[in-house]
Amino acid sequence: MSLMRTKAIDPNAHTGLRRCLTAWDLTLLGIGCVIGTGIFVLTGVAAAEHAGPAIVLSFVLSGLACAFSALCYAELSSAIGGSGSAYGYAYAGIGEFPAWVIGWLLLLEYTVATATVSIGWSGYFAKILSGFFGIELPAEWTSSPSEGGICNVPAIVIVLVLAVLLSWGVKESARFNGVMVVIKLATIAIFIAIAAPHINTDNWTPFIPERVVDANGQSHFGVMGVATAAALIFFAYIGFDAVSTAGEEAINPQRDLPIGILASLAICTLLYIVVSGILTGVVPYTQIDLKAPIAAAMGTLGISWAQGLVATGAIFGITTVMLVLFYGLTRIVLAMSRDGLLPSPMARLHPRTQTPVRLIIGAGVVIALIAGLSPIGKVAELVNLGTLGAFFLVCLSVIVLRRTRPKMARPFRTPWVPLVPILGMGFCGALMASLPGLTWIAFSVWMVIGLLIYFLYSRHRSALATPTA
Repeated sequence: MSLMRTKAIDPNAHTGLRRCLTAWDLTLLGIGCVIGTGIFVLTGVAAAEHAGPAIVLSFVLSGLACAFSALCYAELSSAIGGSGSAYGYAYAGIGEFPAWVIGWLLLLEYTVATATVSIGWSGYFAKILSGFFGIELPAEWTSSPSEGGICNVPAIVIVLVLAVLLSWGVKESARFNGVMVVIKLATIAIFIAIAAPHINTDNWTPFIPERVVDANGQSHFGVMGVATAAALIFFAYIGFDAVSTAGEEAINPQRDLPIGILASLAICTLLYIVVSGILTGVVPYTQIDLKAPIAAAMGTLGISWAQGLVATGAIFGITTVMLVLFYGLTRIVLAMSRDGLLPSPMARLHPRTQTPVRLIIGAGVVIALIAGLSPIGKVAELVNLGTLGAFFLVCLSVIVLRRTRPKMARPFRTPWVPLVPILGMGFCGALMASLPGLTWIAFSVWMVIGLLIYFLYSRHRSALATPTA
């Protein structure tokens, strides 16, 4: 049995899922996943510790780096479609074994990311209850056992609530996401409108602060600081790829998936640049709050009601991130189950909602347990490694398919192939190499488990292993 066998390409195949998502829905899906902890947290860390006012250049660099992968995603989503995202593209373009590897990475990425974000949601929720309603949640019920608590109840509850919402139906989930995204964007617009008149251009000088070395020998600021910040905030863009998991629920996937991917990335990049520029103009970069920079900036201006509004908007923002990540996870598992690489019962759809209810509830329980009982922050960098691996293989798939299937219909074509995919792979490879050694060790353990499952189970149960394949 060949490890490199590929499956047929049919972007419009009927799979039982309900085709109800428009280009607008898909764009909001991408924005819902990208705009979250990145804009509400990472802007502060990147500016205060690495780039200073030049964080706007860092966002430009990261946006360009991400655009190379996004252009490749756009071509493959229009030509191949499906609900498996990079897994499906690798299966059609490279082969089954590479597809399994990337699918296994995506399971890690989406599961750990959803759990991580739910813990962040719990923290914001506890702060809002305490700051605005005087309700103090017991520490033992908002932290994991390793942190001295019993379990993180708010994190568990929000995951299970979203599991129920996703089980109702994709259109209902898309409507909820749309409302949350509008509230989130309105919050950001209010911040821009209120803070922009208070910009002090002196705070932008020097634009690129001089390089300094701290007591631990770590370098900060300077030109390399801008590059370091770009690597850090690259992960603020992760999420646009979740749009590609909706291929089987898009009304016109060949047209609308590229629109959703590229439009959401463009909108988010613009918002990141504007917000980070205003933030460093209002608050000196040395005084930016690391945990809640946007909300704290409103407090610095003495506008307490706006501070509360931004904190509330952050809750909505993080909720949509969880929703889209959770959605993407279930669609990837669905695709792998349908291909026989994971147990087929996971692919069963509910006759009324046309959603994989059993899969959603099962995944929700697993994520809730991880979020409630684990110090997930220690393994969060695995999310980055899995994502970059997916991006790398998507770029490679574009090059391979251009050579092996040159006449395949491509409603959207990546420009300047192979230059753009090669640049995408180069950026991804460099960022992967910059991740800590412990992350690579944990990654290796995860991959060994995945290889055992593939060679002992998936390879023999694959739909392509049957006599009719």
